[in-house]
Amino acid sequence: MNIRKLELDEKPPIDLLLLADPSHMIVERYIERGDCYIAEKEGEAIGVYVLLPTKPNTIELVNVAVKETYQKQGFGKQLVLDALKQAALCGFKTVEVGTGNSSIEQLALYQKCGFRIKSVDSDFFVKHYPQVIYENGIQCRDMVRLSIEL
Repeated sequence: MNIRKLELDEKPPIDLLLLADPSHMIVERYIERGDCYIAEKEGEAIGVYVLLPTKPNTIELVNVAVKETYQKQGFGKQLVLDALKQAALCGFKTVEVGTGNSSIEQLALYQKCGFRIKSVDSDFFVKHYPQVIYENGIQCRDMVRLSIEL
């Protein structure tokens, strides 16, 4: 797998980005302000992540997605670890990430990569998404915020 920063003239892989965030409008908003990285295997886009600077020395990992046929094979972890490497290379000291309370596998992945839970933004998904979201039989209501110091 090769991970590279998307060129300015390239279109972001919206289909992949929507796997991690169901709001096309929200994805479009942060893709304009952040840097998109794409993972390719044999010329096929199989994964993506976006880094978005938020405050001095801090960057947020706002989207990590792996094409469904490549999930559960370690590619998500490779994307997260690459994001941490890119953030460090750019001089950031802290990386933050937020995920849904119902995103059990994502919560485990981030913690396996060294992230620690810092806060919970109650009812985030209820307030900011028009449709009700369910994962793992659980309503996605709250944003669980995690961070790691580099």
